[in-house]
Amino acid sequence: MKLTVLLDNNTFIDRYFLGEPGVSYFIEDNGKRILFDTGYSDAFLRNAHRMKIDLLDLEHIVLSHGHLDHTWGLDSMVKLFTEAKIEGFKHSKPTVVAHPLVFNTKIHADLGEIGSLFCAEKLSRIFKLQLSKEPLWLTENIVFLGEIPRIYDFELSEPESKVIIEEKEEEDNLVEDTALAVKTEKGLVIVTGCSHSGICNMIEYAKNVCNEDRIIDVIGGFHLLRPSEKKINGTVEYFRKLNATEVHACHCTDLTSRIKLSTVCELKEVGSGLQLEY
Repeated sequence: MKLTVLLDNNTFIDRYFLGEPGVSYFIEDNGKRILFDTGYSDAFLRNAHRMKIDLLDLEHIVLSHGHLDHTWGLDSMVKLFTEAKIEGFKHSKPTVVAHPLVFNTKIHADLGEIGSLFCAEKLSRIFKLQLSKEPLWLTENIVFLGEIPRIYDFELSEPESKVIIEEKEEEDNLVEDTALAVKTEKGLVIVTGCSHSGICNMIEYAKNVCNEDRIIDVIGGFHLLRPSEKKINGTVEYFRKLNATEVHACHCTDLTSRIKLSTVCELKEVGSGLQLEY
């Protein structure tokens, strides 16, 4: 399996890719091609073009959750595929895979709409759509985890926005927030967006779904932004026991949290353009 970071908050010196506060990964496994999240703008698409990665040839577009920094780039994908149809360019018809609540309206008190700009009905006119709360195997080795059981109380946090469900406004606990797990000969790779469900919850569920305890990498946002002492201490202790081969904490993981994680695991740098092979 090969993973390319199309987009992250960070960039590398002397590598001229774009960065923005968002996430987008391109995953290749045995000929299957998956786009995981689309960032906030078209930056991921521009980086893919510079890397000579053809995003018109995809099997799946996976969305980790509905926030703007992971879904607003869908607008660019819709334009890319629409223009390909107009010009007669060869293209696939990928399946968008996500939790059923990923397209629901999300309202922040100060910002207004922070959820997906597309509803499921409109997007289904352009791409195929597969919404699932349950784990869904995309390839022989890659599973979309679906809704994550939240078993660690230290990872619980107060909702920061509202969500509209069946025309009613509710506290948004981001129950749709999910990840991918990839099986390799040496163990699992966990690929996350923001880990609102709790990075430790996600890893434990992935281990259960895949019947595998060995973790060779965890890459993505850990949602450790000025975390409480309870949360960061619980997370650090979990990773101390996890014995992962390496960890690529990025996006929504602040510097203080990374420094603390680096004391218990092999923490690696992440930026747009990074390529990892397992």
